[in-house]
Amino acid sequence: MSVNTKHLRPRDISKKVDILSPVDDLKPLLAPYDTNGLEPDWKPMKEEWAKEHCASLDGFIALDGLKRPETKEEEQAFVKSFLSGLEKLFQDSNKNAIQPLMLNMEFCAKCNTCSSACHIYEASNGDEIYRPSYRVDVLRRIYKRYFTKSGKLLGSFVGADIDLDWETVARLGEMSYRCNVCRRCAQTCPMGLDNGLAAREIRKIFSQEMGIAPSPVHKDGTELQLKVGSTTRMTPAAFRDNVEFLQEDMEDLTGRKIEFPIDKEGADVLLMHNAGEFIAWPENPTSFAILLNEAGVNWTLSSELMGYDGVNYGVWYDDIQAKKIVTRQYEIAKKLGVKRIVIGECGHMHKSLAISGDRMANPEDHPPVESFLPLMAQLVRDGKLKFDPSKNNFPVTLHDPCNIVRQMGIVEPQREILRAIAPQFREMTPHGVDNYCCGGGSGFAIMHSYNFSDFKNKVSARKKFEQIINAFGDEFENPDIPKFVCAPCSNCKGTIRDIFGVYKATAKYNVQYGGLVDLMVNGLVSTETPYLEFLQD
Repeated sequence: MSVNTKHLRPRDISKKVDILSPVDDLKPLLAPYDTNGLEPDWKPMKEEWAKEHCASLDGFIALDGLKRPETKEEEQAFVKSFLSGLEKLFQDSNKNAIQPLMLNMEFCAKCNTCSSACHIYEASNGDEIYRPSYRVDVLRRIYKRYFTKSGKLLGSFVGADIDLDWETVARLGEMSYRCNVCRRCAQTCPMGLDNGLAAREIRKIFSQEMGIAPSPVHKDGTELQLKVGSTTRMTPAAFRDNVEFLQEDMEDLTGRKIEFPIDKEGADVLLMHNAGEFIAWPENPTSFAILLNEAGVNWTLSSELMGYDGVNYGVWYDDIQAKKIVTRQYEIAKKLGVKRIVIGECGHMHKSLAISGDRMANPEDHPPVESFLPLMAQLVRDGKLKFDPSKNNFPVTLHDPCNIVRQMGIVEPQREILRAIAPQFREMTPHGVDNYCCGGGSGFAIMHSYNFSDFKNKVSARKKFEQIINAFGDEFENPDIPKFVCAPCSNCKGTIRDIFGVYKATAKYNVQYGGLVDLMVNGLVSTETPYLEFLQD
C-alpha cells in the first residue's frame, strides 16, 4: 500500500504504508533515451533488506548502518537518542549552524521556489518528499511537538502533529540522504534559507548522537582515512610506490620524464589530490605534474599520513570527523613550511579545506588555501604554458562542480582556460553558479549499498545527463564524433562515469569524460602524441 506521492503532507511521514513514496514516474529523458529499451530497469528490492532496514520511504536504502530494533525498549532508546540530538542542534554549542538553521525553521514562506531549483525533485516529476522544504517542514513539526510549550499543549493546532516511532525517525534519516547538499535551493530562495543545511544537520544527528551513518562515508570513509591515511586504503608507503609507478608508466606512454617532488620543504605550493585519482584516473595527478613542471612552479606533494589524500568525507555528515581530518591536513602543510595549499580536482575538497576547514581552525594554524583553477588560468594568461588548440578540436562542454562554483564563486578561470585550448567549447544550460549538481554530491558518488546506486544513476544524476545530451545537440547521437565532458572533480567524474555506463553513452555515442588538466596536457605544444585515451590508436 502507498499514497499519492504528489500530495503528501508533512505529517504523512508517519503513515503506516509499505512504501510512502515509490519512485514510479520519472521525468522522461531526451532523445535518444525517450524510446523503449534505453532506460535501465530498477534493481529489485529484496524482502530481507526491507525487513532489516528502512526501505519504506521510497524503496531505497542509503543508511546501511540503520537496523530495525528487536525490542520495544530498543525502539524507545532510538527515538530518545534522536530527540536528544535534535535538541542539541538548537543549542549554542552548534554555533556554526544554529543561526541559518533557525532561519529555516521560522521564516520559510512556503513559496516553493526551492522546488524548481532542485534537480532531484524535478527528476522525480514532483514527488513531495524530494521537495527541499518538505524535510524542513517535517523537522519543524517534530521540534514543535517535543520542544515547545505551544506544541506540547496544542499539538496539531500549531503544526506540531508528528509523533515519533522508529519508522518515522528512520524515514527522516533516509530523507536526509535524498539531497546532494548542492545548495542550489539556497541560492534561489528569496528569503535566503538553506534547506540543504537542514539535510546535513539531520545527518549530523544520526552520526554524532546515534552512531549511524552510511558505511561508505564513515567506516570505509573518514574512519579508514584517520587510521590508514586515505579512503582508498593507500598507506604512505603505497603512495610512494604509486608515484614511482606513474613516473615509469607515463614515461613509457608519453616519452616524457615526469618528476613528482615529494616532501619538499618550503615549496611555494603543496598540491593536495583526492587520492582516488591515483587509482581510478592516474592521468590526472600526472597531468598536474606535467603542467606545473613545464610552467616552472615550485611545488610538492606530501607523503605523510593523510597528507597525500585531501578528501574529507566528514563535511557531508559529521563535524567531529571533519575537524579531525582537516586539522591533520593543515598540520602537515604547516610542518612542510609551504607558502600555500593548492587544491586539485576535487569539489568537496574545495569545501573542506578552503571553507569548512577554515571555520574549524585559527588562521595561523595553516597557510592560505587556494583552488587550482586561478593558478592554472594565470599560467595560461602569462604564457607559461604553450598550447595547440587544434589537438582538442572536438566538442567539449563543462560541468561546474557545486562546491567550486556555488561555495567558492570560482566561475571564470576554467572558462578562460577552455576558450584557450578547446575550439569547440560550448556551455551547458544552465551553467556557472546556476549549474545542476552531477547527482553524486554529498557522498552519493561512493554510496553503493543495496540498491542506492539506482537512485543516484536514475534520479539524482538524471538532470545532469539531460544537460549533457542538450549540450551536444545533434552531435550527441553521432558515434563518429568524440564528445568530451570536462569535469574538474573526482566525485563528479565518478558519477558521470557511472551514468555513462548505465546509459551506454560512451559505448553507443562516443561521449567521453575527464578532467580539465587532462585536456590541457593533450593540448600542449610539447605533447607529441595524444594524451587522452580515446584519441589514441
